[in-house]
Order: sequence, then structure tokens, then C-alpha cells
Amino acid sequence: MNINNERLAKVFTAMCTIESPSGEEARLAMFLKDLFAQEFPEAVITEDDSARTTGSDSNNLVILFPGNLPGEPIFFNCHLDTVEPSRGVTVVREGSRFSSAGETILGGDDKAGIAILIEAVRTIKEARLSHPPFDLVFTTCEEIGLRGAKALDISLLRAREGYALDSSGVDLLITGAPAANHFHFTITGAAAHAGLHPERGINAIQLAARCLADLPLGRLDEESTANVGRITGGKATNIIPESVLVEGEIRSHSAEKLAIFSQQVRDAAQSVIDKWSPDPGAQLGASVRPLLDFHLTQEYPAMHIDRHASVIRRVDKAATRLQREIRYERAGGGSDANIFNKNGLQTAIIGIGMDHVHSTEESIDLRDMKRTTELVIALITN
Repeated sequence: MNINNERLAKVFTAMCTIESPSGEEARLAMFLKDLFAQEFPEAVITEDDSARTTGSDSNNLVILFPGNLPGEPIFFNCHLDTVEPSRGVTVVREGSRFSSAGETILGGDDKAGIAILIEAVRTIKEARLSHPPFDLVFTTCEEIGLRGAKALDISLLRAREGYALDSSGVDLLITGAPAANHFHFTITGAAAHAGLHPERGINAIQLAARCLADLPLGRLDEESTANVGRITGGKATNIIPESVLVEGEIRSHSAEKLAIFSQQVRDAAQSVIDKWSPDPGAQLGASVRPLLDFHLTQEYPAMHIDRHASVIRRVDKAATRLQREIRYERAGGGSDANIFNKNGLQTAIIGIGMDHVHSTEESIDLRDMKRTTELVIALITN
């Protein structure tokens, strides 16, 4: 396969400089629509009406390529959005490795995946390689709750199985990922002047601290994790804080464990409220006591693909053609693939070589991108 490394590098760096934080993907979407329309007039470019649901300035894109061989179509997915800080990206290249200048992310998550798909399609066209039909799916708002995937109109796709290019590692296929529950709770106490009348207050932040001290966080077991990521509350240092908001998540590959750990979080918060009693000397009315408002929502379901599924067998076949070994693993994070699998689109995740994602130290190697491009071509032309 005559993959053009520098062409791959050029389109990747060009996309990295197009700002596309979650909810602002329109410029990158337009770049892709123009590119595919100009270079691949045979492709059908469609989009859904997902922006009304996601809040993005762009819809999801679905691009349909005709085939010249019989066979079931497959799809490939990448997301258009990036995490912050992503404004004013300067791409630094040292040899074959790309990074940012250090003030922003690079954007390889997931623009490296998009660049790989572009180069794969270009190579297939130039080499006139035969292939069945295939679809490309570009989603919005992946980084803020998989909103684009959740709102995707799957009737626009012909394929019912495929691959998401969205993981670290190379020559790697993710066949399982955990479910995640998001929780947030508000503890309401009582405000008072911290210097004049502290006896009239109930410190909501202190109550939240007692709750968090009892919570199991980090890696809970080999299948499960928990984290508290945001705490907001209080108005000024001279006011006893009346309320505090705590936000976090629980993930697990086991639905049973996810339910158990989620209940533990709820119980820990409720226990602090139930055990509360006024301090000696408190000047509170008989009915004044702290309150808890707890909410738990499912962010995404778990995914698990059987080792003998056709979407896995196709990778086995492609790897044999390329004379390489593919590692099969379970991931610790969620992606569009979780939602696609839930909605009947069997989806495995391909590692594309991203490193230190979601940080200003993010980088990716062109050699890994090329290697993944070879795998994508082999999958399309299987």
C-alpha cells in the first residue's frame, strides 16, 4: 500500500489548527464536507438533525461510499470535538512525532483518527482497490457525554457494524468498555455571618467533606472506578456556606457492581445528613437541619463484544493479511462505541497511537498513524 506519509501529516496538522471544542464543531465539519465533496464526488454526504438535541453548532456527518464488490457494508467513526484548552493550537513536529507547543492540547483525540480515515480513502481511490460499500460517521460532543452518538440518526447508515478510531495504543482493538453513572448531590445547610453569628449557621461544605472522607474513590476493584471531579459552593469567606454541589462518576464493567457502588455513594451522603446534630451552643430553630438532594443518571452502558463476533473476525483476517498481531483488551473509558453498541451497531474500538490525551502533553507518532491507516485499508478491502 502506497500510503503518503506527508499527505497524512499535512491533513492532520491542518485539522489540529481548526478549533473544534465540544459544541463548536461547525468549522471542522465544513472542512470535511468540502474535502470529501471535492475529492470524492461519488460519496454521498449527509447529516442528521442532532444539533437541536446536542446544542452543537453542527450536526453529525455521515458519508456513504459506494462499493465495487458485493458484501455487507461497514462503518468507521471518529468524533469531531476536542477537550479544552484547544484554542490557538500550534503543532510542533519533531521527526515523526507531533505535539502542541505546550499551552494547548494537540487534538489528536480524535483528529488523528479522522486524518487516518482520509488517507485510507485517498489511498484506496488512487490504487483503485476493490471494496464493498462503507460509511464514515463523524459525531459531535463526544467529550461532554457522547451527545452526538446519543442523538445520531442511525437510519442514515447502511452498515450495522464497524469501528471507532478513538483509543491510545496501536495494533490494539478494544472489545469491552465500562458503563458509567454520573452523580451529583447538593447539601443545603444554613447561611450565617461567620464572624458575628456562626452559631446560626450549618456549614454545607463541612458536611460534604465528611461525606467525601467516607467515599471509596479511585480504583475500586479490577472492573470498577469512582471519582469526584467537581465541588462548588459558598459565596464569601465571611459567610457560612449554605449549599455545596458535588459531582462525580462511577464506572464498572459489571452492571451489578455499578449499582452497588452507586448506592454506596448515595448511602454515604445520606448517612452524614442523618447523623448530623447541632453543635453545642447552636442557635437554630427546631426545624432547621441540613438537607440532601441526590441525583444519579446513566452516562452510557457497558459494551462487550464476543471474541467470535464478525466485527472481530474481520480484524483477525486483516491482521493476517498484514502479517501482524492485534492485541484485544478492555478499556477503562467510554466512547461513542458504547452508545452505538447499545443502539444495535456492533462497534469495536481501534487504537490509533494517541498518548497523554486530554493534556497539554498530548502527542502522536506519524508511524503509528500510518500503521493504523494500513489496518483500516485492510478492513475496508477485506
